[in-house]
Formats: sequence, structure tokens, C-alpha cells
Amino acid sequence: MSAPKRFPASLKPAAAPQRELLMPQRHLRQATADAARLARPSGTGLDSGAVRQRMVDRLRAEGKFDERVLAAMAAVPRHEFVDSALAAQAYEDTALPIGHGQTISKPSVVAHMLGLLFAGPAARQRGSLGRVLEIGTGCGYQAAVISLLARQLTSIERLQGLHDKAKLNLQRVALSRSPRLIWGDGRVGHAASGPFDSIIAAAGGEDIPSAWMEQLAPGGRLVAPTAAGGRGQVLVVLDHVVEAGISRWVRSEHEAVLFVPLKSGVV
Repeated sequence: MSAPKRFPASLKPAAAPQRELLMPQRHLRQATADAARLARPSGTGLDSGAVRQRMVDRLRAEGKFDERVLAAMAAVPRHEFVDSALAAQAYEDTALPIGHGQTISKPSVVAHMLGLLFAGPAARQRGSLGRVLEIGTGCGYQAAVISLLARQLTSIERLQGLHDKAKLNLQRVALSRSPRLIWGDGRVGHAASGPFDSIIAAAGGEDIPSAWMEQLAPGGRLVAPTAAGGRGQVLVVLDHVVEAGISRWVRSEHEAVLFVPLKSGVV
């Protein structure tokens, strides 16, 4: 048997590299960055109020959003309502996936829709959105913002997976007034908690369900994405006006939008 080969120290075979370095599809630097994104930032990162304030300052610079809404958005940590892998994008003005084929709305869309609610005569007089019905809880972010602007909030979600996720997300956020979360069919509203001074929908249908109109209190205002003929979805504002004891609903149409479809039933 021949003796084992001996190599000079300078010619000895290198030790086998770590397994991670053998993955050509990911550069080590990229792998490190990916791993960092999987951990929810904390401390002086996204938990810092300054990060939220910068988002709000960008919205304020547009000069078209209600200051009460911006103040509420500055108080709610949006990164707590998105997946950890997307937390770094939480304060950009973009919609993000939240699972179950749904998204969290862009901050500018949230600010605009809540501003439309506040522009109603009754809300301006109260300085509050009053008793609110939210159709489509989603991940719970908008519910958290509304809870700082309303006397009472009932939020309904048809997808049980999102309903459960919203409950967990909202438990991580300190709110002076917790919303009432309902797993149910948003198209029928929630008459037991009504009538409502404000109704806001995060899903768009072909029309405004009659149940919502019936549950909108006199003087109340509703904001919802709705189909507008061949123009796709637009934001529709519906005011419940009472004059001489007679109710009527005044409708106005605003910007084009694109929301997930409004569906019946629960899943």
C-alpha cells in the first residue's frame, strides 16, 4: 500500500466551503439581506414614531388630506399589520399583499377615503366619525386608524383567515378604544350595531347594497368603491339627507380606484 500523499502547507486542499456558499442562485450578500428582512424590525427602526411621521409628512405635502386622519395614521404602526418579509415597505405609499388574495390599501387611499367621511356635514359638526361600520376588516390596519377617529367601530370580514389575523394584529397595538370585529357577510352590514353615522367599504361591488343604506343614520355618510358603467370602479359618496321628515340619498362620484370585488357569504 502506498504511503499517503503529503502536501506542503501552501498546497493543502482547502476545507469544504459552507453549504450556504454553494448556492449559486443567491449571492452571500443577498442571502444576508434576505435573512435580515425576515426578522421584524424593532427599536429605532420601524417601531420609531419618526418613521410613521415621515410617511405622514409625505402625505401632508400633497395638501389634500384631513389633519385628523393624518394624526391617527401617525399613531398606528402599519408594519405590525403586514408580513415580516414586507415590513420594510410598510411606510411606502403602496398596497401590499396580506394573504387570501387580499391587500392592505395604500396609505394615501386610506387617508383619502377617511377624509371623505370627515367631509360630511355631521362629521364636521361632531369632530368625529361617530358610530362606524367598516366593510372588509382585512389585516386590521384601517380599523386601527378608524378606532382613533370614531366613537364606536364595528368591522366585518367574510374571510375567517383574515378575521383571525386582524384580531391578532390589533392585539399588538395599543388602542384606547378597541373595534368590534365580526366574521360575517359584509353585504348585509350589521344591523344589530347600527344605525351608523359613517360606513366605509374596502371592497367594490356593482352597486351599493340596500342593507348599507338602511343602516346609514340620518345625516350619515357612506364611502365605497362602486362600479360606474364602463369606467370601472370609482369612489362613491352617499349622504343620507332628511328634509321635512323625508329621507333621500345624495350620491356623488370621485376618483377611479381598483379594489377587490365585494362578495357575499363567508369563507
